[in-house]
Amino acid sequence: MTAGAPPIPRAAGRLPLLGHAIPLVRDNLGFIASLRAHGPLVEINLQPGKRTLIVQDPELIRTMLVQLGPDLDKGRFFDKMGQLLGDSVVTAAGRVHTRKRRMLQPAFTHTEIARYVDIMRDQASTTVAAWRSGQTLDVREAMVKLSLDMLAKTVFAGSLDEETFLRLRRDLSVVMNGVGARIMLPDWIERLPLPANRRFTNARDAVRATINHAVDELQASGHDTGDMLSMLLHARDEESGEQLTGHQICSEILTLAVAGTETTASVLSWVLYELARAPDLEGRVHAELADVLGDRAVTFDDLPLLPYLNRVITETLRLHHTGWLVTRRTITPVQLGDWTVPADTELAYCQHALHRDPALFPDPLVFDPDRWLDDTQPQLAENAFLPFGAGKHKCIGDRFARAELITAIATIIREVRFELAPGQTVRPVARATVRPGTLLMTIARREGSDRTPTARTAT
Repeated sequence: MTAGAPPIPRAAGRLPLLGHAIPLVRDNLGFIASLRAHGPLVEINLQPGKRTLIVQDPELIRTMLVQLGPDLDKGRFFDKMGQLLGDSVVTAAGRVHTRKRRMLQPAFTHTEIARYVDIMRDQASTTVAAWRSGQTLDVREAMVKLSLDMLAKTVFAGSLDEETFLRLRRDLSVVMNGVGARIMLPDWIERLPLPANRRFTNARDAVRATINHAVDELQASGHDTGDMLSMLLHARDEESGEQLTGHQICSEILTLAVAGTETTASVLSWVLYELARAPDLEGRVHAELADVLGDRAVTFDDLPLLPYLNRVITETLRLHHTGWLVTRRTITPVQLGDWTVPADTELAYCQHALHRDPALFPDPLVFDPDRWLDDTQPQLAENAFLPFGAGKHKCIGDRFARAELITAIATIIREVRFELAPGQTVRPVARATVRPGTLLMTIARREGSDRTPTARTAT
């Protein structure tokens, strides 16, 4: 480290061979949040003999992601995600990442997202039509199902049957829980012949087999179904002119599946939870939708005309961000603020903790969409609010994700209200991503809804 720079404190609770695995497994979000008092950089140990620096200062985080971005590898979180995703745009670094990103970019153009919005809206309408008044719904599971259904329509043109998607959902859940554990535990544990390791391996192989089968079927058919999968089948590398292999396409589709189910479902669930907790906020969203849409369905052109709903989504991405540990790894020594960080050092930051820092956001645990009306927020957001990351690895699907969230919420809450049991509080749970714990709410259909819902067992 640089001479004269203040020493970097080490978090308490480190054990031989296990590092900080015990406090992380007990309460990873609480443990990371507790580090805030130690300063801009804090050392923890996720792997024996390897330093991990938790970066907590917004300026240093931006330096890590933007200025140093081209000189860093993706780090531990992405190593573990790579066990599922392979060499996808999310896990790749350097020139490989740049090439993959360029190949995928056509799937996220303005024109394509506009087309996806119609598909998302229709699928959300179909989902809501099956709910009945008085039904108690496990909201996160329902949002996972909706997200999978939207994924089926936008990525696979709806070609995967219900049984296949239920199996995919089950296997993805096992893998994502396993990835979350593997981030926190030393590498040697995943090599032990434990039942959890066998479940992870079997589920990972099953997920990839499901996606590979869908890719093979579409390739064999020769049809262009106009979905993302077809785009990937026809995408070409700008430099070599080569198309993606089946294995590469599987990796990119899995990336879309994880981002489009685990994260989307969690954010949708948190939005519905916060609106149920604050009927006045829900009333404002509903009034805005009535003013802008009248009796017609939401379209892509309506999305920027819903400023209050947009602020609700933004505030949800702040208070309930799904990222709890984003990593990078130094390839050569780098300068991070006052510190020279040696090669092969893990750097990490926590979006969930950053967005709840009281030094950055007044009353950080209060859900207040109107905080984004404050003139100081855009400047603050430049450094401290990173819902989709920053730099060259910023999420390629950020506009797609926001369009999906707004479309789904606009469609759902025009038809139904969600009611929480008195005194119910839902806690965040962090595995590979942060998601709500058990979230049970009762459905009340709105007066004037002309739907005739089909009876259905609660998820």
